[in-house]
Amino acid sequence: MKKCDIAIVGGGIVGLATAYQIIRRHPRLCIFLLEKEKEIASHQTGHNSGVIHSGLYYTPGSIKAKNCAAGRKELIEFAREHRIPYNICGKILVATDESELAHLDTIEKIGFENGLQGLERIGPDEIRNREPHSRGIAGLWVPQTGIIDFTKVSHVLAEEILRRGSTRGCELLLHRRVTGIGRENGNMILKTNQESVAARILIGCAGLQSDRIARMDGIRADLRIVPFRGDYYELTPSAKSKIRHLIYPVPNPALPFLGVHFTRMINDTVECGPSAVFCFKREGYSKSDFRLRDTWESLSFLGTWKLFMHHWRYGLGEYSRALSKRLFLRALKRLVPDLEAQDIRPSRSGIRAQALNKRGELLDDFRIEATDHSIHVLNAPSPAATAALAIGRTVQEMATERFSLE
Repeated sequence: MKKCDIAIVGGGIVGLATAYQIIRRHPRLCIFLLEKEKEIASHQTGHNSGVIHSGLYYTPGSIKAKNCAAGRKELIEFAREHRIPYNICGKILVATDESELAHLDTIEKIGFENGLQGLERIGPDEIRNREPHSRGIAGLWVPQTGIIDFTKVSHVLAEEILRRGSTRGCELLLHRRVTGIGRENGNMILKTNQESVAARILIGCAGLQSDRIARMDGIRADLRIVPFRGDYYELTPSAKSKIRHLIYPVPNPALPFLGVHFTRMINDTVECGPSAVFCFKREGYSKSDFRLRDTWESLSFLGTWKLFMHHWRYGLGEYSRALSKRLFLRALKRLVPDLEAQDIRPSRSGIRAQALNKRGELLDDFRIEATDHSIHVLNAPSPAATAALAIGRTVQEMATERFSLE
């Protein structure tokens, strides 16, 4: 049996950032990070759109708003220190219909309350000046938004964890799927597909599997992780010059999804999307992916059916776009009218781990719960990658206070 002070489950950017923040402040601790895949950042982090979010949309004072603002600053500092390429290129939020103007006003107000500087309300001419191929009746320029490669960030975090923790035996334990959690002689015992790990403290940062890890630890939270797949297109090399920065629609205020948008990536490609459709496998990146256990857990949960009933029109539209290039293009043309079918081609997919409660409500804020022996990050959807270093510091502070870390 391998032994450590703290076992962290989940090798995405939130788990890595948590390990990094703990080892920075408590260098005498031995930390094991357990990841079920053979590589870190294999799921949400590795399929992320790479956007450094500004914190524009989030309820002022919420955990998400605070962590996004702080995490964005820490992320940029970390990238500078470790020479990770990034670009604070800004984005435009574009309203194409008068019905969106009231919500655009609300978003602008929220952005100012969240401390964003330089927000600028712009009209049709300024939209064209900044994005010559985009059209709208009003827009909001957001200078803090940027792009980065979160997989690269994750690998640098891993290197730092191992470097800082080398004298204490810190390890990244890859290809370790946690199959059971128990307690013995005051320690947490994590059974994996390879060996057991004993730890004084357990921290769950398992993303798509976060509710399952919490249930193994005896937490009966009133939520279920329900996966939503996002399919992307990308602009062809001849068409990518049509997008200079990032272009977003005004999002539906009733849902946590931001709508199909354009993102100029750090590698100079341009992605378009994503859709947001219910997924029949938690880690299913193909339209045909299916896993019985995942489907049963989602569809046997009352909240899933209440969500379907409340938002069936929206869901039908998202499925239609996911299955039809023509309909996907129609959504994109609302923002860039001169886009043509030959300008886009299918690209990758990603999965959003979204917590849902029994009332059918998609939980918007980050959610972190603690016991006398563990801390679990139960809900950390977008902008968790941007906020990861702040989330990690929040967990580190909770652990220091609760467990008297030395």
